[in-house]
Amino acid sequence: MADELVHYDVVGGTATITLDSPHNRNALSSQLRRELSDSLAKAAADDAVRVIVLTHTGPVFCAGMDLKEARGAGAGDQGVNEFPKILEQLWTSPKPVVARLAGPARAGGIGMVAACDIAVAVPEATFAFSEVRIGVVPAVISLTVLPRVNPRAAHELFLTGDTFDARRAVEIGLLNSATSDLDAEVARFVKALAAGGPTALAETKALLSRPRPATPSEGFEEMLGLSAKFFASEEGQEGILAFAQKRKPNWVPQD
Repeated sequence: MADELVHYDVVGGTATITLDSPHNRNALSSQLRRELSDSLAKAAADDAVRVIVLTHTGPVFCAGMDLKEARGAGAGDQGVNEFPKILEQLWTSPKPVVARLAGPARAGGIGMVAACDIAVAVPEATFAFSEVRIGVVPAVISLTVLPRVNPRAAHELFLTGDTFDARRAVEIGLLNSATSDLDAEVARFVKALAAGGPTALAETKALLSRPRPATPSEGFEEMLGLSAKFFASEEGQEGILAFAQKRKPNWVPQD
């Protein structure tokens, strides 16, 4: 559709979701939120999709919530009320999600970056938790950002709203890498992620989000059950056989 703000394409097991609203710096308008959520749901439900790449057109990845829509609206009518669903879809997606940033991210845009499993940006990309500068609080995005970013940096950047660069974003844990060869880096991560078993990847994502037991001994029984289950599963047995036969498992996309 010519008027859509989010494009969805699947090639070789990779679903690419592209924010295409450059006129407002890919701000999270009601239409963009709706189309983005629909695209994420479509990718999660498609067995042919192994990895999701979230990217954009224009010079900015995402400027955060659409402030024009927010102006004059009451608390119950603010678009931010719909935003947790999108962050939850990214965070809990059974398919790994890679964020590809060829430009800056602000506020809610950074919340989406943090909700992805892998995030890669060009060195020129900049970031800012700009909420306090306009008298609002980075409340919703804190739930995805704070697990990623080291606490001292989070205090500084949330409270000051200062702009920081991609190198700093890597240092504090927001990005995995910053590189001028963006597409090659994204392709490297996509290939590595697609080599994992689909069910194993989904369960590993869930594992990474679980609360940690107070001591290892408190978690061994549950983790042993999970590990043994996957060793004996159809997917696990295929992976073991493929290793023995020196071939790729049947879930790896063909080159």
